[in-house]
Amino acid sequence: MLQTTLCYVTRGDEVLMLHRVKKKNDINKDKWIGIGGKFEADETPDECLLREAKEETGLTLTDYAYRGIVTFVSDEWGTEYMHLFTANGYDGEINYDCDEGELEWVKKEDVENLPIWEGDKIFFRLLDTENRFFSLKLEYEGERLARHDVCFA
Repeated sequence: MLQTTLCYVTRGDEVLMLHRVKKKNDINKDKWIGIGGKFEADETPDECLLREAKEETGLTLTDYAYRGIVTFVSDEWGTEYMHLFTANGYDGEINYDCDEGELEWVKKEDVENLPIWEGDKIFFRLLDTENRFFSLKLEYEGERLARHDVCFA
């Protein structure tokens, strides 16, 4: 079972997005996503988030919130449990030379117009409108979102 983190770092009306264009054989190739990555052995979601944020952006997150868990079920890639965070406080300067892709500040209102996963649009909206913790299940057939279900804590 794959466990990952994903975080949307905000600055006013902008969000830091990662355009995945650098890695070969990347499931997210050419998509725009938040920052984050795979858990290492014995890491908590918070520890994984902080490590991945530092590795991908050079930033040390100082104010972040655990917002939800997203269960991805795919007929091609297996199941993934993604721990979803938002952050609005950080120290340091962004290192735009990320080996995962290109980092860019994007207006929140423009995110849904980028090439992103259909399921990402759902949880991005939930993050913007709901303060409660949620669980979201996304079922994909290939790259097509076939079903989704959300539950609020």
